[in-house]
Amino acid sequence: MKYLGKTILLAAVGFAAAAHATFSPGEKVIVLNSGDGSISIVDPVTRKEEKRVPVGKEPHHLMATPDNKELIVANAASNDLVFLDPKSGEILRRVPDISDPYQIGYSPDRKWFVSASNRLDRVDIYHGGSFRLAKRLPTGKVPSHIAFSADSKLAFVTLQESSEFIAIDLEKQEIAWTMATGKQPAGIWMTPDDRHLLIGITGESHLEIYDWRARKLVKRILTGLGAHNFVAKGDGRHVYLSNRMANTISLVDQQALEVKETFPVPGGPDCMEITKDGRQLWTTSRWIRMVTVVDLETKKVLHQIPVGKSPHGLYFQSHAPRR
Repeated sequence: MKYLGKTILLAAVGFAAAAHATFSPGEKVIVLNSGDGSISIVDPVTRKEEKRVPVGKEPHHLMATPDNKELIVANAASNDLVFLDPKSGEILRRVPDISDPYQIGYSPDRKWFVSASNRLDRVDIYHGGSFRLAKRLPTGKVPSHIAFSADSKLAFVTLQESSEFIAIDLEKQEIAWTMATGKQPAGIWMTPDDRHLLIGITGESHLEIYDWRARKLVKRILTGLGAHNFVAKGDGRHVYLSNRMANTISLVDQQALEVKETFPVPGGPDCMEITKDGRQLWTTSRWIRMVTVVDLETKKVLHQIPVGKSPHGLYFQSHAPRR
């Protein structure tokens, strides 16, 4: 027992030292609790929630501004955007009258800010600098996630309950075309070469790969039930995909278009971040009110951190490159 206690203590010290090396001093992990309208501020060194702050109704997704000076939280049911300090999570300001912002994204040229209005079955296009509404586009059922072409001409949006995805011409501000997918498409990801779109098919057990210029399905790849959302490994080649119902995460090679490995992560893994050193994966465990930390070398769970109800998006500044 004495030896076991010493081993646990040494492991805890090692984890804390690794966290200090991975995260900058004073940096926090920010978690959106969609079910109770709050954000959890987590200390990555102690692996504990420091505080829980009301932020608005149904915060689902978040993203840094293009200059990385602020972090935007989209409150779908409060119809607003909340801007945070990306390091500390402190609330800085709000932008009202953004209708049902479930998922959000800037076009690469920063000209347009696009919002998928999940419960209202439409996509709203705002001017990127002012958040002034430019166009509302009715869509199929439950627009979900967003990706962009590198030239900022097209925005791609999955329609979860229509089992389709659409391409929106951002200059003409109209739907350019629509393609059928598997059941309940959610996460959508553009490969670094701007050639293929990867779509997580949440209602099934695979991802689909599309040549979007040819408007052609290239390949289906088995991953796990509830294939849902993506995050880049940061090496310019690989991307992680959460399989929410299978309780697994898959590593996908974006050049070979194949799964390299799949490993277990409990509790309904959803949104993810990778540390800048590539050693840890942090994910919200949607069903169990936890954030789960995984060692990417061993594929073992290092820690689970209690947070609020139905944790969804999460963010920290010291993340791996987005490609």
